[in-house]
Amino acid sequence: MFALERRRREIFFVLAVFFLFLLVNPVEANPRYASIVIDENTNQVLHEFRADASRYPASLTKMMTLYLLFEAMKQGKMTLDSRMEVSTHAASMPQTNISLRRGDAISVREAILALIVRSANDVAAVVAEALGDTEANFARMMTDKARKLGMHATTFRNASGLPNGEQKTTARDMATLSARLMKDFPQHYHYFSTQSFSYKGTTYKSHNRMVRNTPGVDGLKTGYIRASGFNMATSAKRGNRRVIAVVMGGQTGTSRDQHMAELLDRSFTARSTAIQLARNTGSANTMPAVAMKIDTPAPVPKPTLLSENIPDEPVIIERIVQPEISIEPQDRAVEDNNDWAVQIGSYLVQDRAEARAQAATRWVPGEVMVTEVEISNRKLYRARLVGFEEKQARKACRNLTRQGIECLVVRSHG
Repeated sequence: MFALERRRREIFFVLAVFFLFLLVNPVEANPRYASIVIDENTNQVLHEFRADASRYPASLTKMMTLYLLFEAMKQGKMTLDSRMEVSTHAASMPQTNISLRRGDAISVREAILALIVRSANDVAAVVAEALGDTEANFARMMTDKARKLGMHATTFRNASGLPNGEQKTTARDMATLSARLMKDFPQHYHYFSTQSFSYKGTTYKSHNRMVRNTPGVDGLKTGYIRASGFNMATSAKRGNRRVIAVVMGGQTGTSRDQHMAELLDRSFTARSTAIQLARNTGSANTMPAVAMKIDTPAPVPKPTLLSENIPDEPVIIERIVQPEISIEPQDRAVEDNNDWAVQIGSYLVQDRAEARAQAATRWVPGEVMVTEVEISNRKLYRARLVGFEEKQARKACRNLTRQGIECLVVRSHG
């Protein structure tokens, strides 16, 4: 028994050194960089870094455009042979495009390939107008669908990903969208591995070089605008395991691809190594979880409440829910003086606290305040929006709740 325990500790130490060595990466110093890797079979987060920080999606936006197009086909509103007319607005879209002209018509099949292979902005506008009458209305449909899919930090303003200061997302939300495309429309996923297509005598080649060059990669999408850097959402399968990965903010397309390949190799190799080592010690059911806990930046398991028992071994608490402060009748008579706050949560990592609070400001105005606190002998970072009167704070919290963001109304000094 003592030998088994010593062997487990040795494995834990080896894995810890292994992950720390791998994660010394210069891309993490890039302020636009964010990434996440998820095991598609278990939904376990294998790696994340600034996964909840607000980012510009660029042409990853077109994955949602495609999601709604696939959904329209599933509902019988469209077929692969349906024709969509090109308006003046659609024909005016800048590069990258396939030079559509007003009065042209393009089939749904051609549109799917143009969006995936060419990342055509004019085609994105055609789809938007075919399904939503106007691109602005279609963007609202996209945002509504994002909410229903659990993408609470994403807002769309157009169908293409062309620059718009209000069009924001996160690496985690893009991973969610990637997973839902695969799960909800498996019959169409093969399109994401298409490497070329021809339209009106011109052959276009895919921007996604990883499908050609990286073992196991079979989709999804790349994206770039100056404000975002080089983005990519990828899925790869090796053996009976599949992972979904998102990298945002790459300095170049090549460095982004190289980093994505490293994340994929790391995720597949580390998981396999942990499982094999665990089997050798007879603890296959527990070791994979230990391996995930020492991956840094840290994974996010189920939110842990203060009332739950916290084990002695290191855990990551994504969200710590605190009881609302009781307000006595005499306190209510005191003038508010903007002394109320909306509390978003408490987190182990300061960047996450700031990112969550910033994300909330998309729906309610407020000054972000992150303070260091100690709860149950743990140093945490409390995220709040401050500067409200009581009625304003309660209204703001109701608005956030409707967006799926849990919150509490508290005194700013509480």
